[in-house]
Amino acid sequence: MIRVNNRDFEWFEGLTVKKLLELKTYTFPEIVVKINGEYIPPEKYTATIIKDGDEVLALHMFGGG
Repeated sequence: MIRVNNRDFEWFEGLTVKKLLELKTYTFPEIVVKINGEYIPPEKYTATIIKDGDEVLALHMFGGG
């Protein structure tokens, strides 16, 4: 089990940041992802494996005025 934005989410072997975003249908153009407080740059989403017990934050960045 992992936590995604403070909610439990089923974990499985080989889960990457990219796959998690697809499963959660997070399709915003600007998303900031942190795993256990560490920023993950977008170019590493495919290669970054999420481990069982990790705390993931996926935050949509947007501008306002």
